[in-house]
Amino acid sequence: MIVREKPTKFDLVFALRGSIVPVIAADVLILTGVAAGLVWLDREQNLLPHLDATAFTVFGVALSLFLGFRNNAAYERWWEARKLWGGLLADLRNFAREVVIFVQDRDLRLDLIRNGLAFLHLHRITLRKLPPAEANVELVAEYSAAPDAPGAALDKIAEIINSGMRTGKIDGFGARTLSERIASMALQQAGCERIAATPLPYVYSLLIYRTTYLYCLTLPLALFDSSGWMTPVFVAIVAYVFLGLAEVTEELAHPFGTTPNGLPLDAICRTAERSAAAHLGTELPERFEAKHYFLS
Repeated sequence: MIVREKPTKFDLVFALRGSIVPVIAADVLILTGVAAGLVWLDREQNLLPHLDATAFTVFGVALSLFLGFRNNAAYERWWEARKLWGGLLADLRNFAREVVIFVQDRDLRLDLIRNGLAFLHLHRITLRKLPPAEANVELVAEYSAAPDAPGAALDKIAEIINSGMRTGKIDGFGARTLSERIASMALQQAGCERIAATPLPYVYSLLIYRTTYLYCLTLPLALFDSSGWMTPVFVAIVAYVFLGLAEVTEELAHPFGTTPNGLPLDAICRTAERSAAAHLGTELPERFEAKHYFLS
């Protein structure tokens, strides 16, 4: 996720980190080159039709509305994912506090909290489709072979709670409270998995990109008379706006990715580690900071 203050005038012109320009630059240049070629062909051969700009105005408005609708749908996915991860962080903090309250046995208490942290990291690497070794966290490797590694970590927590209740180390009320907490964590997990497994309908992307390219490729026909050799410049501006918004929407629609607009799952997991450090009696890990305005 890009973390930076309000852009300055210099940033508006030259900033690339957090900009969509590197992603769409090749497409914009190709469309600009095609527009320049069409202008040359019209000037030299006079074979191309000159169309009225009114139709393109209506076409552009319709395309803008559809892009706005798709952007809203993508941002809703992104924001829901952020709320789910915020809920997971709150659940883990509360889980650690409840363990301290209801579990007096130190080894049992540490085992529960460590497995809670392992669950959070396993959930992160599962959503991002990363190898378990990527998470340098205790107990993660133990679940690497499980089909559902985050679920296996929650099952392990449930087994520990059950064992503690049977041996008298956790009373019934404490076991119920902790069970409700892991049920809430499982619910947040399912919400994230639903978002990850249900992308925006493919037809949205297909229609947006087809329509955008069609619009940019035919736009010169309406600009020959009024713009002349400035036509490629106007095509470049239109392509930057429409393709840029389409690509931003594409990144927002995949909130768990590692793109500049993805959620900072590494930073959230580190915040959880810092919150649990006092309960585990370990050294406080360093906070994740944005590098070149990017927080992973």
